[in-house]
Amino acid sequence: MVLDGVFNFTWKEPSNKRVKPLSRVTSLASLIPPVRATPLKRFSQTLQRSISFRSESRPELFSPRPWSRNVPPANTKRRDSKLWSETFDVCVNHMLTSKEIKRQEAIFELSQGEEDLIEDLKLAKKAYHDPMLKLSIMTEQELNQIFGTLDSLIPLHEDLLRRLQEVRKPDGSTDHVGHILVGWLPCLNSYDSYCSNQVAAKALLDHKKQDHRVQDFLQRCLESPFSRKLDLWNFLDIPRSRLVKYPLLLREILRHTPNDHPDQQHLEEAINIIQGIVAEINIKTGESECQYYKERLIYLEEGQRDSLIDNSRAVCCHGELKNNRGVKLHVFLFEEVLVITRAVTHNEQLCYQLYRQPIPVRELLLEDLQDGEVRLGGSLRGAFSNNERIKNFFRVSFKNGSQSQTHSLQANDSFNKQQWLNCIRQAKEKVAAGTAGTAEARFPGCPRGEAPERMEQSDCESDCSMDTSELGADCERMEQTNSWDSQKQIETNV
Repeated sequence: MVLDGVFNFTWKEPSNKRVKPLSRVTSLASLIPPVRATPLKRFSQTLQRSISFRSESRPELFSPRPWSRNVPPANTKRRDSKLWSETFDVCVNHMLTSKEIKRQEAIFELSQGEEDLIEDLKLAKKAYHDPMLKLSIMTEQELNQIFGTLDSLIPLHEDLLRRLQEVRKPDGSTDHVGHILVGWLPCLNSYDSYCSNQVAAKALLDHKKQDHRVQDFLQRCLESPFSRKLDLWNFLDIPRSRLVKYPLLLREILRHTPNDHPDQQHLEEAINIIQGIVAEINIKTGESECQYYKERLIYLEEGQRDSLIDNSRAVCCHGELKNNRGVKLHVFLFEEVLVITRAVTHNEQLCYQLYRQPIPVRELLLEDLQDGEVRLGGSLRGAFSNNERIKNFFRVSFKNGSQSQTHSLQANDSFNKQQWLNCIRQAKEKVAAGTAGTAEARFPGCPRGEAPERMEQSDCESDCSMDTSELGADCERMEQTNSWDSQKQIETNV
């Protein structure tokens, strides 16, 4: 299940492994010999989520290909983790307090993260964009759509890295970073166009993978050590994951900064700046995502069109569910209307054909069904068994005069089911309170940042998953800071 938001403040930046600068790539033959690829990570699509287009919604697009190759494993390039205290030859035990050491580590992590980000963005351009353009694997227009404004982000982060390195003293320590961040962070507004383009970029990339040459090129890259077993989309999603990580990084520096330190005030100001930027980009990306899906709805008759869909500016959540006959449906919860569709391929694009009339959230009735309560296939056989197929159901119904609908829908698991229940209930509360359609209502407070790794890819996996594994990992590394509670609202909203 994919929840609204521009980016799930969850992320997972590529592993902390050093990447060797890539030499010039001019042909497929010049790529490093292949290795076996690991399963790809999921991606959702809001600052806190990442973009997600599930393969189960269109199985015919991703069936095994005859040119896929099984090859023996090879060594993979790794990016070694670095700590400030291990990088610089200083007697920190005698010179600095434990709190100051932690502050220096947090500042160094910020700087090192910028260096890794720049390296990865350059790699994406040199190893993917340029070779595909030169070999005519994709057209320049297609590559511009997929890579968006990625090129413009590189000098932006190079600027921050240069500023951080200039204030670093010979012994490796840094006294002040707050003023640098306050002056630099407004530049991140340029992320607006890049993040808003991600839904369309991911859709085009998935579509192009049906092309034999594109798939073969991407597979060779994935199997090559330089990729660190990350696919192209992993690299294209790095800027989003970095953006939503800044609030955590800054809070960690602030947590280890003494109250009387000159950086204290600047860091608090910097945190407010980045939170505002992320929230604004989150809203715009949510609107972009909503528009993308609205344009791909297929109406079987004019009577299915609804102004509630046309006026929607955000998708609260969407994903694949099954009815009690096992039919796969793709369900969209917009701000004021629930739309049940079937995923279809139209003009070589993944589209969504309306399965029934849209259901206004205001009149929608929601019922949480106990396991075993639903009858499968219109018979009694499933009502008295413990079969997995009769678990995790809920029911939505609607009646208005002569019009009535009842749908028993099955989620992937209990966690996924609870997310749907939460989102629908909160959407109903927003409509009842008259706040649907406001900026606040576009991002109902579903607990998007919890239990990120619960949903593995499978035939019945829903797009309503919360890809916040990166956030969880960083939070653990940051020792479950007390600042997490106050940060959680913004991180889950994005």
